[in-house]
Amino acid sequence: MNQIAHTKEERRDFIHQGLSAKEVKDRQALDGKNELQEQKPPSIWRKLLQQLTEITAIILLVAVGISTYMAIALDGGWTKPIVIGAIVILNVAIGLYQEQSAEKALAALKQMSVPTAKVRRDGTVQEIAAADIVVGDVVLLNAGDRVPADGLLESVTALAVDEAILTGESEAVEKSLTGNGKDVESIGDQVNRVFAGTSVTRGSGTMIVTAIGMATELGEIAGLLNKTKPKQTLLQKRLSRLALTLTGVAIAGGVLIFMLSMTQQLGSVADNLMMGVSLAVAAVPETLPVIVTISLAVGVQKMAKRNAIIRQISAVETIGSIDVIASDKTGTLTQNQMTITRLWVPGEQPADISRNGELDVSATRLLRYFGLATNATIVATDDGEQTTGDATELAIVRLMQQHGLSRNEFEQEAPRVAERPFSSDVKSMATLHETGEGKFLLIVKGAVDRLPVKLSQTERQRLDNVHDAFAHDALRVLAVGYRVFDSDPGRDWTKLERDLTFAGIIGLIDPPRPEAAPAVQQAREAGIKPVMITGDHKETARAIAEQIGIYREGDLAVSGRELNAWSDEELADKVERVSVFARVSPEDKIRIVNAWQSHGKIVAMTGDGVNDAPALKAADVGVAMGITGTEVAKGAADVILTDDNFATIIDAVDSGRTIYQNILKAVEFLVGVNFAQIFLMIGSVLMGWGAPLIAEQLLLINVLADGIPGFYLAREPGERSAMKRPPIPNEQSIFANGLGKRMAWRAGIYTVLTLGIYALGRFGLTDNKAVVGSTMLFLVLALGSMIDIYPIKRREPMTWASIRANHSLNLALGVAAAIIILIALVPALQGAFGLTSLTPLQWLISLVATLIPTTILEGLKRLDWRKRSESVVTE
Repeated sequence: MNQIAHTKEERRDFIHQGLSAKEVKDRQALDGKNELQEQKPPSIWRKLLQQLTEITAIILLVAVGISTYMAIALDGGWTKPIVIGAIVILNVAIGLYQEQSAEKALAALKQMSVPTAKVRRDGTVQEIAAADIVVGDVVLLNAGDRVPADGLLESVTALAVDEAILTGESEAVEKSLTGNGKDVESIGDQVNRVFAGTSVTRGSGTMIVTAIGMATELGEIAGLLNKTKPKQTLLQKRLSRLALTLTGVAIAGGVLIFMLSMTQQLGSVADNLMMGVSLAVAAVPETLPVIVTISLAVGVQKMAKRNAIIRQISAVETIGSIDVIASDKTGTLTQNQMTITRLWVPGEQPADISRNGELDVSATRLLRYFGLATNATIVATDDGEQTTGDATELAIVRLMQQHGLSRNEFEQEAPRVAERPFSSDVKSMATLHETGEGKFLLIVKGAVDRLPVKLSQTERQRLDNVHDAFAHDALRVLAVGYRVFDSDPGRDWTKLERDLTFAGIIGLIDPPRPEAAPAVQQAREAGIKPVMITGDHKETARAIAEQIGIYREGDLAVSGRELNAWSDEELADKVERVSVFARVSPEDKIRIVNAWQSHGKIVAMTGDGVNDAPALKAADVGVAMGITGTEVAKGAADVILTDDNFATIIDAVDSGRTIYQNILKAVEFLVGVNFAQIFLMIGSVLMGWGAPLIAEQLLLINVLADGIPGFYLAREPGERSAMKRPPIPNEQSIFANGLGKRMAWRAGIYTVLTLGIYALGRFGLTDNKAVVGSTMLFLVLALGSMIDIYPIKRREPMTWASIRANHSLNLALGVAAAIIILIALVPALQGAFGLTSLTPLQWLISLVATLIPTTILEGLKRLDWRKRSESVVTE
């Protein structure tokens, strides 16, 4: 503010004069523009380099290089480098698209900047670009304006401001000149201040700018968005570790087979090098990245049908692993519609409106008083309804409509002749009505403790008891009183508003969604802890959380002020006991997310306001509201709920768990056979038999026999136990829960079987005809690894129902098997892939052998299933 405005008179003169042109110029030179600053994004080349330095991309690039060398130097064919190169390009393109989407959050935040504002400078009112506002400017605010900067109010006339973008609470805040500045709990409690980006819903006021640009509350959020970086997902971490393992095995296997071949003098250096390269390439499951991408894409489609739009495709699997859901209250857990649930008329018992279908005479009379002193309207339209007025008055009108009462009819009987608008100083409004025969009715509606009603000590005590009972249940209490005049009493409101007759009170609340409590219970059964984080008051939040099962006995409910008194270490120590966080700031929300993550937990955060955006970005899964959410929140989120419903998050968790399990099944399906191929090649060379399969045959098995069926694992339906198991621990290996054991069994079975089949075909059924052994081996490995997808695709024992459950998978298996058999039968194709014709006996042995892995694996699964079932019964 102007440095000379020290006294009350000087301050008043300054408000009427404003800054001078010179002061504006000096302050602009000092503070700069009233704009949000955005960090410069990395260049496209840097993003590309980051994508290509991922371990999975490096492995595929090495495979491209090796296969290209084979194609050029050894005439190995161009199929393999083209296929693997296409996979690399696809994965990089998807990664770049995701990064570009993530950068839209701050762009949306900048769009919330106000284009122009009215200021008083040099004694005149001017409309200027909001970017030119400086600290100390006198800004005039009116209904419909968006506040251009943070400021201190100097005058207000029934001023109400919608601060939902900063607090998440939809009810407008009544502003006044009395307040404690920044010494109060949160933005929502700073009634004598206004903040950039918020909207004036009613009245007018004058403010002096105290902060602009990045120094505003909105600017602090922009700063948090700049600092908050997305984290690597669980799947990315686990696949990276898997890729490292495969890389080590591939290199070691390739070097070993090269050295063994040279030692045994099985061929020239070029031939032995080609054998080592073939083995190394065989160790890389080229189709796995594509299968993962397809699985996630299928998850996107499934979740969209269940009202969850996925912005970041990696969130599909992450949401299935979440340990904590930190949910906003308003609109997500509640209906985002203030509702009258209880009322009380003196001399009667409090009535529960939510359960009682009819209103008696006294309750109808009470609603008449409230309706006459209400300005809200609800008009039915083709698109639903069009509303005007604040949430409290809309609740009154909505209740009247539910019981066939009309505010218009009440006003026809008692037309309004005067009104005193709501005043935040006295926390009430008053209307005067002409009721006929020269009589007038005064109605005053407002806070119980501010209504000048006539009550005896007994009546006052009864009112206090009922009020406290309402407040205990987190109801917002509104009272009404009236006074009848035999003639026109004039318009001196200070004289009119006294000695009122008390008519009664109503209790309002934003009630929980009916589906919220069952969804919370389902989350708990799935091992997920639900937490409420809200800008609302602590008692209100705790009452709602208790109703829907989030807050339970022994839990903690913490306000923003209490949270600020805790260090990060204290918060991390106590966070697991807290179920409700109320009146929290954007910084608080990030601290809460970080505290949970310090325990190794995967956190999903929901939100709809600008204030939620940094936490949405910091969380492992950010969930924005599609209906009430700001573009800033949507831009920072990974998932957008089209119905703003907490229950939809649980549905998304179910889908996410299914997709993640299907990806693990794809890993088991592909990698087990890849290891078997390595052991097969090494074992054959150790036996002195040379390489039993050539590179083209390995490519055909990896891409066609394993890859094509693997694509359709993504469409495998979820298992019944998916939401009865706890989330997968953050640091758990991809080989945990028996996956590594099953892969080892599968690799061992195939290694022994394929070596045996190759030896049988080459030495037992023929006189050392390697091509016959290779052809039989090719059929067993290709067809067998396709068929045994059935015991892999379900953790439960295989049934005809489970076999038929995935029609697209069955069709893909049929097509792939037909192609494999066709290649083995058609002479021209035989020659291209190094195969030969087989006798009927050789065909019979090969086809019977393809069923051996499936039979053994299903038997092992049933044995394990029986042991687990017996252990559960014993417990």
